[in-house]
Amino acid sequence: MSSSDQRRNRKRILRPSLFSVRSLLLCFSFLTFLYLLSYTLPFTSSVFRPVLVVSSLSLLSTTTAKSIQTFGGVLLPLEIEDRVLFPDHVLLLVTGGRKDGLMNDDKLECVYFIEEDRNYSGASAVNKVLSVDEYDEFRIIVRCPLPVGNYSAATDLRWRGEDRVFEDSSSLKHWNRVTYAAAIDESSVVVFVKGLNLRADRKSDPSQFSCHFALGKRERKDRYVTRTKALTAAQEVVRCALPRRLRVHGNVDSFDGIRVTIGVQQPHVRRRLLVPSVAKVSNLGYDGRKMSEGKYELCVCTMVWNQGSAIREWIMYHAWLGVERWFVYDNNSDDGIDEVVRNLDRENYNVSRHVWPWIKTQEAGFSHCAVRAKDECKWVSFMDVDEYFHLPYTTPKHQRFRKLGYAEQGSLRTLVANVSSWSSTIAEIRTSCHSFGPSGLSAAPPQGVTVGYSCRLQSPERHKSIVRADALDPTLLNVVHHFHLKKGFKYLNLPATAAVINHYKYQVWEVFRAKFYRRVATYVADWQQNQNEGSRDRAPGLGTEAIEPPDWPQKFCEVWDTGLRDFVLANLADFNTGLLPWEAPPAGAQ
Repeated sequence: MSSSDQRRNRKRILRPSLFSVRSLLLCFSFLTFLYLLSYTLPFTSSVFRPVLVVSSLSLLSTTTAKSIQTFGGVLLPLEIEDRVLFPDHVLLLVTGGRKDGLMNDDKLECVYFIEEDRNYSGASAVNKVLSVDEYDEFRIIVRCPLPVGNYSAATDLRWRGEDRVFEDSSSLKHWNRVTYAAAIDESSVVVFVKGLNLRADRKSDPSQFSCHFALGKRERKDRYVTRTKALTAAQEVVRCALPRRLRVHGNVDSFDGIRVTIGVQQPHVRRRLLVPSVAKVSNLGYDGRKMSEGKYELCVCTMVWNQGSAIREWIMYHAWLGVERWFVYDNNSDDGIDEVVRNLDRENYNVSRHVWPWIKTQEAGFSHCAVRAKDECKWVSFMDVDEYFHLPYTTPKHQRFRKLGYAEQGSLRTLVANVSSWSSTIAEIRTSCHSFGPSGLSAAPPQGVTVGYSCRLQSPERHKSIVRADALDPTLLNVVHHFHLKKGFKYLNLPATAAVINHYKYQVWEVFRAKFYRRVATYVADWQQNQNEGSRDRAPGLGTEAIEPPDWPQKFCEVWDTGLRDFVLANLADFNTGLLPWEAPPAGAQ
């Protein structure tokens, strides 16, 4: 055998042994790495710990880093995706965190830089976060105070005690010109946008608008590559056809939140102007609460700001009348209403809270709720938490609405079911409202508004509606008090002997003065503005300043009406204690 053949044989013999040794070394190194990793970062721990990862490669920005949050063993990047400037705060939409994890207001700080120094190399100011809230499946909301002096409103975030701010890929939008929400509604998408300046309670020409969708990668979120025509337009709501790609797949969730905005045709300009957007398409649908035997007969939508002290009485009372499902749109409350809602839901009142940070958008919020409720509810009432249905003693003349005599438990649900049974074309039930005054009180009544306030104005003011969710006009046009209906449907005015609404509009001053902060309706002037001072939307003779008139407790009192008070005490008070349901502490409370 030649020497070359011997060398080849030795190589064939040595290769397996060398490979085995190398493999053993690699396996040992990998196992050692896993041991050290598990020692420092235990995968079985349920405790969330923030870790700030600093890139040593960035030379352009030495104070910006990607924040990483430990989330059930998975590291998620935190990023400021959008900023919106409001009159009294800056809203940040952040991806990668959840409110029930580390993303709480005591963990974060708002950071402000000088307007001309957006490369983060100069001096900065720091302030406490106002609040943190969940928004949708992918984003949370962080609210920051407005900057002072010459600091920029393009606010940043950082972990408390850290120097580096979160990554961001956003520009600053303004609350009065922004596409702020979007929802799938069957084969179309309903988009909510401010800045179009369309007339109130009027349909507009949809041909001047279009929907633009960003279907590309996340880092190209503002590149709108697909466009569809607008089908309808009214007030702040534009409805467009879904892109073919969405119609084919049929499940918007697989697109991880497609960004959408509205294009507006400009005179003598070929290219459409796009409205700045923070909106991602969502498939609202129902959240698993729908009754197994079908849709709920009666649901309620409301929009609130700091009504945590009032909503418990309102929900418990109307649940006794037969309301089965509640959608509470929370418009920037900071009074702990989220915990109140959670307690009510634990007590099986079937209520869900939906964060709605967009100010002066009550009509659009009701349209959004109409889309949300359609899959779950036959009839939906749109009302405020100071409005209470009262079903007085029924006369034989109006016995078709409900049984003769006093209202029984579930009577309001029975009423709408009766309307459905004898008419297929009635799609709106209108009920007159009576406005109640302070009724001589100087402090909030301890047993609630239904028992405490019993003096009102003589004549009713306007009405509120219960509507069929499947019979609304495609524009979803509404003026708070009622919706426009599809062709072929009509409304019914309920007689006062069948039902009225007690509107506790003018309560004791400490409660009423909160109305001066901001009105939620889009087309209603705020109380402090010198506009439409003679309107029924205002308090007659009050003016624009939150100064209590000396005779406030006696105002708005023309007729003493104790009907609802007597009904509540007779039917809802506990037989042994005399307490009303909302006076008892929540179940499980200490």
